[in-house]
Amino acid sequence: MTGLLVRWVINALGLLLIANIIENITLQGFGAALIAVLVLGIVNAVIRPILLLLTLPLNILTLGLFTFVVNGFILYMVASVVDGFQINGFLAAIVATILLSLISALANKLVK
Repeated sequence: MTGLLVRWVINALGLLLIANIIENITLQGFGAALIAVLVLGIVNAVIRPILLLLTLPLNILTLGLFTFVVNGFILYMVASVVDGFQINGFLAAIVATILLSLISALANKLVK
């Protein structure tokens, strides 16, 4: 249970760092980052598999690169739902998902 909480906090800190790096992403505080990461986790568990299944032919055609677009869409969708978290531009969402996935992978390696 503590590993999950540590990964949650690391991902929230990573999202704050990404918001400071990419100028088209605004995040108002650590609380908004925690809520955004929580909603992102729920959406990734529920909606992402359905979207990946629906876009499977396009994903096969692009050799899996369309997954970045799906992930960017999910982050863009989460930003539209969470107060204090805003993304201006779809390209910023795609870049943010790439960076957030790297941070999440690092957090998973650190916390076992």
